[in-house]
This record gives sequence, structure tokens and C-alpha cells, in this order.
Amino acid sequence: MYKYFLPDEYVKDIFQISPEALKEKGIKGIITDLDNTLVEWDRPEATPEIIEWVKMMQEAGLQVAILSNNNQSRVESFCDPLGTPFICDARKPLARNFKKALAMMGLEKEEAVMVGDQLMTDVLGGNRFGLHTILVVPVASSDGFVTKFNRMIERRILAKLKSQGLIKWEE
Repeated sequence: MYKYFLPDEYVKDIFQISPEALKEKGIKGIITDLDNTLVEWDRPEATPEIIEWVKMMQEAGLQVAILSNNNQSRVESFCDPLGTPFICDARKPLARNFKKALAMMGLEKEEAVMVGDQLMTDVLGGNRFGLHTILVVPVASSDGFVTKFNRMIERRILAKLKSQGLIKWEE
């Protein structure tokens, strides 16, 4: 059961993800979470660095789509200026909207990665659906109520994975 919570990769932030490394793996698209993955959960707009990262990925031929459990108003106001397709109210870790994101990009599971900051939604959902998963350190130290609860469970899962020797990174 714990294998579903184990990401394929772990990086400090999205800026550690290069288009070259993804393309070497045959990746053509990135499905990414929004809140605390790209920007703080309470930051309404993309930072210049995020805009540049998305542009760099697109210029390298990689598609980028946002898959967020947040509401339409929040996600749309973030994504529209970027011209990035999105799915809001995604209900991750359920598989339906992972499938929808792939269909939006016209890709197969093997051609996409899921990037996110939460084991309980992003990694679990991506792994169960068969995507390559990349866990990033949350960009903010504060969280909304539900996420605080998830983080408490995540700490226990991480401790279990570490005790089994499955975690190869330092926290």
C-alpha cells in the first residue's frame, strides 16, 4: 500500500525540473498542481519565475496543464494570463481528472509526469493512475485546513517509508 505514496522523484522545487531531463524519459507533458507547488496557496498570480518556467517548458516542446483541487475562480485567474489549460475542482487523488488532463494534451500515461507537493493527492493520484510522479517541497510553510490534516498523515507515511529504507532523499 505504501508504494502508492512513494514518488518516482523528489526535488526541492519545480525549477529543479529541466525540460532536457523530462524529454530524455520520453515525457511530452507536465500535469502540475497549483497551490504550494507552483506558488503559495494564497498567492493569486504566477510569479515572473513561474511564467518563465512554463514558457521554457513550452518552448522545449512540453505541454503544461494545471490540475488543482481548488475552485474555478482561483485556478482560472492564475492560468488565464499564462494561457495554460487547467482542470479545477479535480478531486485528486481520484483518477477521472488525471485522465481528462491527458486527453486535453493528447498524451498517453507514459508521456506525462505529475508534479505536486502532496503525497495524499498528487503523488497518490498520479501513482494510482500510472504516471511518473515528482514530489516538490511545498513553497509555503502555511496551509489551508484540509491540507494541514493531509500533512499530518503525510509525516507518518514518510516516517514509515523512511523506516523501510524506501526514501533516498533528505528532508
